[in-house]
Amino acid sequence: MALFRMSPKAMQVVIVATALSATAQAAGASDSFMDPQGPIAAVQKVHLLRATVLILLAVVPVLVLVPLIAFRYRRRKESGAIYRPKWDFSGPLEFVMWGVPVLIVVLLSFYLWKATHRLDPYSDRFGEMPALNVQVVGLDWKWLFIYPDLGIASVGELGIPVKQQVAMTLTTDTVMQSFMIPALAGQIYAMPGMTTELHVVSDVAATMQGENTQYNGRGFTKQKFQTVAMSAEEFNEWVDEVRSNGVALNDETYRILAMRTDRDEVQAALGTAQMPDNALYFTLEDSNLFHSIVHRYHGNNALTADQQPGTVEFGQEAQQ
Repeated sequence: MALFRMSPKAMQVVIVATALSATAQAAGASDSFMDPQGPIAAVQKVHLLRATVLILLAVVPVLVLVPLIAFRYRRRKESGAIYRPKWDFSGPLEFVMWGVPVLIVVLLSFYLWKATHRLDPYSDRFGEMPALNVQVVGLDWKWLFIYPDLGIASVGELGIPVKQQVAMTLTTDTVMQSFMIPALAGQIYAMPGMTTELHVVSDVAATMQGENTQYNGRGFTKQKFQTVAMSAEEFNEWVDEVRSNGVALNDETYRILAMRTDRDEVQAALGTAQMPDNALYFTLEDSNLFHSIVHRYHGNNALTADQQPGTVEFGQEAQQ
């Protein structure tokens, strides 16, 4: 019996696809609200499925009836279809044709209004404990997470406790960016000199992917991070680890962070042997760092080029 033979190129494609699949499964990072890890993403999933079903109520009949009508009333000898050349109106048909779409729009509007208020990113109705405050700063091309009440900060890794509300306040120190952790909540924009808020909570211990969805240059594809939800005991241990192994987040360190470098480049510049390969840990020297970043855009004079992250004068974009 002749065996099936695969070309070398096809074999390479299969090997790469298998490797990528295995890597994704090994990482175990949820990156979709279709695999929700918290109540907010779960509501988003239900809302999408409900809207899809309502829309299909109008789409499916069209897909089914169009070929049936074309077949039933096709031109042929001895057709059983009634010929009515002067027919132009049917009350029941008009009621169905207009009534069903109107009903669908009404139901979608109701559910959209309800979901919009329930999923307000500024709302803190989810969670069972007082919120953990996290200040988020978007940089080129990484996210800085500041825990002002704990005196620590991190890049590339957002640690959160399970079942506890996480109240995020977001800004950027460069161009506008879009923050998103799909498995926990929807995206929200962040801009320099302004703050937005996002509340999230994880129901289970899990690792989830977060990212920037607003294109902002060559490092855009690497501006991702891992959100690690853990038990309260494990979270306290993680905080202690960050304190023990973190470097001081002072003016000099922050300037290196704010340069136009991607995660790998800044890891090489600031990482130590005690830190994970995909995360940076810091201890806070200034608990008002976040507010200083926001307020320096509120002065009467514009920032000079050497004071503005994202410019060549502030820090030369590293070569690939």
